[in-house]
Amino acid sequence: MLEITYAQLNDWLTAFFWPFVRILAFIGVAPVFSDNAFSRPAKIGLAMVLTVVIAPIIPPMPDVPPTSWAGLMIVVQQFIIGAALGVVMSVVFAAIRASGEFIGLQMGLAFATFFSSSAGGSTTVLSRILYTFSMLLFLALDGHLVMIRLLAETFIRLPVGLEGLEAEGFMAIARWGSIIFSAGFLLGMPVITSLLIINLSMGILNRASPQFSIFSVGFPITLLTGVTLITFMTPELGNIFRRLFEMTFEQMVSVTELLAPPP
Repeated sequence: MLEITYAQLNDWLTAFFWPFVRILAFIGVAPVFSDNAFSRPAKIGLAMVLTVVIAPIIPPMPDVPPTSWAGLMIVVQQFIIGAALGVVMSVVFAAIRASGEFIGLQMGLAFATFFSSSAGGSTTVLSRILYTFSMLLFLALDGHLVMIRLLAETFIRLPVGLEGLEAEGFMAIARWGSIIFSAGFLLGMPVITSLLIINLSMGILNRASPQFSIFSVGFPITLLTGVTLITFMTPELGNIFRRLFEMTFEQMVSVTELLAPPP
């Protein structure tokens, strides 16, 4: 008859539970996995599978009972680490959505919105198109596999049971959030600048000739120009998105190193 002692059960629980919390928090926030189309049971199941695969290669767990106050603090710490790393990965896709919002606003498509479950609210059609394109490219480049590999490496740099997390790591995450506006604006700069020039030209023309109906002519021109510019810009988006993904992976490694306390 197979007998399992409390000590064995405690060892198994500590070997898998704390890594599971970090992985599940990461999956709940990181792109691709955090999409609402990815069901909650599937997220939990994926986290369990990854935990079983990663557990044998991570450092030994601390000798702390999971049901103690110290064990509860470790759970909170692992949740914070996983969520923080997931936020780092999500920022680049938020920047891509923002670029679509900026371009759509300049094209006059701000009213063309619909509810998006992945964005958690209403989003413009152009923003959704750019987001879908970037997500497909991310999967084609095996970005989700790179995320999982970097997550597994965090258990080496940030082993379970650290004394604490450095504030510099959280400051790096806050500074990284500025890329939502900088990268989003730079990504849409060619289209935004061209449409701004067209709108200024329309305003000058309307001022010089009041009989000119700018409302009936201006919108079709800006819309057609915007669609044409996006069509010519699309072949270059692959290289731009690839560079953004590489920057995100580098930032994830950097944040992991900054969160770790000094030796």
